[in-house]
Amino acid sequence: MWAGLWRELRYLATHKWDLCLVTLAPLCIIVLFSCMFAQGKPEHLPIAIIDQDQSNLSRNIEKYLSSNQSLAIYTVTPDSNEAERLLNETKIWGYVLIPAGAEQRLVQAKDAQIALAFNQSYFSVGNTISSAMLSSTVQAMANYMGQNYLENNIPYLDIPTPNVKISPLYNPSLSYEFYLEPFVIPAVLHLLLCCCVAFSVGQEFQFKSAKNWLKSSTIWTTLLSKVLVYVFIFSIWTWLWMFWLIEIRGWFVAGQLWLLLLAQFLFYFAYALISATVVLATHNLAKTFGFIAVYGGSSLSFAGVTLPLNNAPAFTKFWANIIPYTPYAKLQTEQWVVGSPIQLSFIPLAILVFYCLVYWTTSFLLLKKRRVEVQE
Repeated sequence: MWAGLWRELRYLATHKWDLCLVTLAPLCIIVLFSCMFAQGKPEHLPIAIIDQDQSNLSRNIEKYLSSNQSLAIYTVTPDSNEAERLLNETKIWGYVLIPAGAEQRLVQAKDAQIALAFNQSYFSVGNTISSAMLSSTVQAMANYMGQNYLENNIPYLDIPTPNVKISPLYNPSLSYEFYLEPFVIPAVLHLLLCCCVAFSVGQEFQFKSAKNWLKSSTIWTTLLSKVLVYVFIFSIWTWLWMFWLIEIRGWFVAGQLWLLLLAQFLFYFAYALISATVVLATHNLAKTFGFIAVYGGSSLSFAGVTLPLNNAPAFTKFWANIIPYTPYAKLQTEQWVVGSPIQLSFIPLAILVFYCLVYWTTSFLLLKKRRVEVQE
């Protein structure tokens, strides 16, 4: 085992491009996405106000919209055509239409006919804009009715205005850094891991060094030592990134850290064995990289992280259940974000162990077959 580990480390030390794949490439990925999500969520997104009412109500709405950290008022105009033009030119992300007579209709308990429009082609930005505009507009209308209209017209009647408290759980600031980054980093790193393992195994046969590599009497240590080098390297990179996110950025682990670290190791180990299995089965690096791109590249989309699986077609649910990223994402959410009981996370952990056993057995049998072919 140790001989195999040192052999692979010596190979990395003498091949600079392979060394870059396990050093500079992960570092660049971590720095890139950490910088991308460091701001937490989009802020000061430009919007327009179409004020055709020119009333106290419209001025109150403008005040509440301008005080919202997510929004920045680009312009206030009575011309709806101008707002549509700015929206089409992507200079603004949405607008609030306050039609003429809105205040009068509101105080008469009629529909004020205030309308919101936003650009939903950018899904995350559209959701941020819509929720910010809606909450600020509703708060402004409630404030106007309670503090301006009713207080001025019925000064001796104390009528409390209705309030609904909304409390986002586990990520109260709605930060993308805490929502997306913990999923994106493992999703990208496991693809890089698969490529490194596939090339490391494939090049032994491509460069005719397989006979020396497979001469060990304990063949199971031959593959295990090669795979473990890359699993440990990428696990260490992930742990360093977690140290940055937890200790420096302050996103604490709500559950059990040891269980999360164990799951990450099994997650990388499973994908490393999958990559080795495919290259041993196909005998072709190009086909292996193509499989990795489809199988591993779809992990983030099919794991139910960014796109829901509730009403997904049967094939989508099937695909989600045959990739190791799905149980890992579930366990990561339970232990990092929610703080679920340990026994609840044993189910996705057991699934990761099952993937490792299945692909370890398959790769071992394929390697044993390749050993016979090489010796002949």
